[in-house]
Amino acid sequence: MEIVSSMVFAGIAPHPPIMVPEVGHDAIAEVIASIEAMAMLSKRLIASGAETVVLISPHAPLDPTAFVAYQGPHLYGDFANFRAPETTVEALLDEELLEEITDEARQHNYELQRVRGRIDHGTAVPLYFLQQNGWHGRVVALGYSFLSNEAHVGFGTCVRRAIERVGRPVAFIASGDLSHRLKADAPAGYNPSAHLFDEEIVAALAANSPQRIIAIDHDLRKLAGECGYRSMLVALGVTKDSPAACEVLNYEAPFGVGYLVAQLLSLTPAAVDGPSLPAAPADASPPTSHQESASQNFGAELTALARKAVETFVLTNAQIKTQGKLTGILAERAACFVSIKTGSGDLRGCIGTIEPAFDNLAQELILNAVHAASRDPRFPPVSANELPQLRYSVDVLSTSEPATFAELDPGQYGVIVEDEGGLHRGLLLPAIEGVDTAAKQVEIAARKAGIPAGAPIRLSRFRVQRFREL
Repeated sequence: MEIVSSMVFAGIAPHPPIMVPEVGHDAIAEVIASIEAMAMLSKRLIASGAETVVLISPHAPLDPTAFVAYQGPHLYGDFANFRAPETTVEALLDEELLEEITDEARQHNYELQRVRGRIDHGTAVPLYFLQQNGWHGRVVALGYSFLSNEAHVGFGTCVRRAIERVGRPVAFIASGDLSHRLKADAPAGYNPSAHLFDEEIVAALAANSPQRIIAIDHDLRKLAGECGYRSMLVALGVTKDSPAACEVLNYEAPFGVGYLVAQLLSLTPAAVDGPSLPAAPADASPPTSHQESASQNFGAELTALARKAVETFVLTNAQIKTQGKLTGILAERAACFVSIKTGSGDLRGCIGTIEPAFDNLAQELILNAVHAASRDPRFPPVSANELPQLRYSVDVLSTSEPATFAELDPGQYGVIVEDEGGLHRGLLLPAIEGVDTAAKQVEIAARKAGIPAGAPIRLSRFRVQRFREL
C-alpha cells in the first residue's frame, strides 16, 4: 500500500544567471555550493515522482492586481541577455493544470492573466538545473502581484487545490533571491541590517516553522531589497495543509545577494505492508467520532463509490465528481485507504493518505481509488477486462495521536513511524495477518519509510473503520 498525494514536493530555489556555467564561466566557483544544492533539490524532486513542476518567479511580467501565467503550448527561455544565447530551456505547458489553477483562483476572486513571450530568468535558471539534473516534464510558470501577503498565501492555496484536482504528482518551486544588500558592492547597495532578513528566513526553515516567514516585518523586507518573499508566500499557501518538512540545503551570499536552496515539503510515499487486509477483530475497541456517524449502509455506499470511481476512470479516463449534498461519513473530513482485490482475493492495488487532503471523505476516496487502480507501483494499471472480477474495500482512518511503544496494539491500532526530523514516515494498518506484536508492527513501518534500525523515531497511533464490498 502506498501513501499518495498529488502535491508531492516543494522547495525554494535561487535564480542568479551566474550559476549557469555557460553564463558564469570561471565565476561559478563562487556559487558551487548553490549549484550542488540545486542538484540535490532536483534529485529529491525527481524521487518524488513529480510529472509537472509549477514555478513562480519574481521576474515574470508584473501586474499589480493580478497573478500571471505564461501562455503555451511551449515554454521557452534563453540566456541571451547574459551573453549565452545558445543556452536555452524549453518545456511543454501543463495546460490542464493551468486551467484548474485559473478556475480555482477565479472562484476565490483572484485574477490570473496569461502572458506571452520568453520565460524570464527567474523561471529559466531553476528550470535549467532541474533539466540538467535529469527531470523532464511539463511546467506551469507563474508570476506574483502587488496584492497583500494574505492574497499571495490564498492564491497558493488555490494552486494546491488545483493540483489535487488534476490527480497527478506535482511539485512547486518558489524562485527568488533573498537580500540584495549584504555587501558594499552588492547590486542594490549595502544596508547593515539586511542580513537580519536572510537570517530569519533561514532560521524559520531550520526550525521547521515556515509560517514564521509570513510574520517577517515589512520594513525589514524593504531594507533588504529582496525579490523572493512573495514567491515564498505563495509556496507557503501551497504547502500549508501538509506537514512541514523543511530543510536548508544551502545558503550563501558571495556577491552580496542571498542565495537559498531549501526544501519545504517532501511527501515521499510510505508503503504499508501486507497483501491481506482482514476485517478488524470482533473485540476491536470502540469506534471514533466519524465511525459513530457511519452505518453499514454508508459502508456499502463507500465501496460502491470506490468501484464507480475506478470503473469510470478505466473506461473513460475521467474522474467522477461528487453529486448532490453529502451526508454521514462521506461528508466528514478523513483520510482513507482504498484496496482493490481480484476475485481470488489477491491484492491488485492499494493506495491511501495518512492525513486528509480534501474537505470531505467522498473526494478523498475517489482520488485514492483512482490512484489504487492506476498508480500502485507494484502492479500495472487496471484494465477494462479485469473490472467485473474486482472487489473493493475502504479503510477510514481516525485522527492520529502521539503514542508510546507501550500504548501500541497491532490488533486495534495502526501505527505511524517518523524519524526525528519528520522527513520520513511509514504507516501500517491494524489487524494485518502475521503482524501480532507492536515490535513487528513498528519494524515494518520503519523499514517501509527507509528509517534505519536503531535510529530515533516518533510514534503515533490511529484507529481504522474498515468497509468491505459484499
